[in-house]
Amino acid sequence: MKIERIIARPLKRGSPLDRGTSPRASIPPGGDGGNTLSRYREFSGRARDPGGSGPPALCLAIASDGTWGMGITDFSGAVVPLINEYFAPMIEGGNALATERLWDLMFRHASVPGVGGIVSYAISAIDLALWDLKGKLLQRPVYELLGGPAHAETFCYATGHDVAWMLESGFEAVKLPCFLGEAQGIVALERIEEKVAHAREMIGPERELMLDCWVAGDVEFMVRLGERLRPYGLKWLEDCLYPEDFASYEELRRRLPWQTLATGERWFTHLPFGEAAARRTVDIFQPDVRWVGGVTACIKIGHIAEGAGLQVALHGGVNDSFGQHLCHAMPSNMWGELYIDSAPGIPLEEGWRPTPGMAIPKDGRLVPPATPGFGIELTRDELEAMTD
Repeated sequence: MKIERIIARPLKRGSPLDRGTSPRASIPPGGDGGNTLSRYREFSGRARDPGGSGPPALCLAIASDGTWGMGITDFSGAVVPLINEYFAPMIEGGNALATERLWDLMFRHASVPGVGGIVSYAISAIDLALWDLKGKLLQRPVYELLGGPAHAETFCYATGHDVAWMLESGFEAVKLPCFLGEAQGIVALERIEEKVAHAREMIGPERELMLDCWVAGDVEFMVRLGERLRPYGLKWLEDCLYPEDFASYEELRRRLPWQTLATGERWFTHLPFGEAAARRTVDIFQPDVRWVGGVTACIKIGHIAEGAGLQVALHGGVNDSFGQHLCHAMPSNMWGELYIDSAPGIPLEEGWRPTPGMAIPKDGRLVPPATPGFGIELTRDELEAMTD
């Protein structure tokens, strides 16, 4: 079966593929909720980074018999022309089932503009659409195409600010976003410790607790923070430093040898994960299937982790259908993350980056549906109505 067409379009704001809950879960007063610029005082305390990413991008891979698959990524303003003008002409006419070859063609073609960042987002959207198409053509769920279930069910943890709501929703492990950065100095250290201490008191000693720092500091700040938080038994400290700063990760590993480190949502393709595995700079890889290069890249990363004796915990792994299939099929992926940005009482499926038809964790466990492809319950006409 040949690929007849690859096409990308920006999604409309507020569509079922770009919906968020209202009201949202509250961010602690004075916090920025994950601001990569929080080392600067003029940006610290803001709820979002300035500028934003714009609406998501939808990619369709259409086969010669009319069967189609879909993928989604972010930064549509830059990604849509990259897909339509740079990658699509090379892929169209190719074998729709040859996902490994098609990914490698895109990976090598990307060496001209550079494979990281926005280019990797574009590759991700196309790769996801191709895997969805492949599953539909073969009438199998994607996780079966990847070798079948590696786990009977995925153990899920919740990320969010409202610990009580996460516990009420049935999760046995929680992760807190780090809501202040190094610009606030010792005030940030004090308030973060207070939040972690309160969360540990609420969840007790038998549930796991993690902290996502979202690039909010340098080595000095993170060492001071790690030492303060040692009594609370964090399972891991996440995204502590600038993504490409491998030397600083090595220094942080040397100065906090007892603390498990996790990162990778802002690494692109499998290459930096191979370097991190060789240097043993982190313990847990966290690629994002919508950004890192799609399913094909994640499978490569999973094998790298297996060979190095490391683990994978996909970023937002059970927040959409794409990640759910990978969590189910990858032996090295031990946990699935559900980011809960809904306020108490709002259904979990109304949260961050949902895909209609995806499974929702029950009692902190999840099994994806066995429908073809990624099992996203949308028609072609419905998708057309969601795009500009």
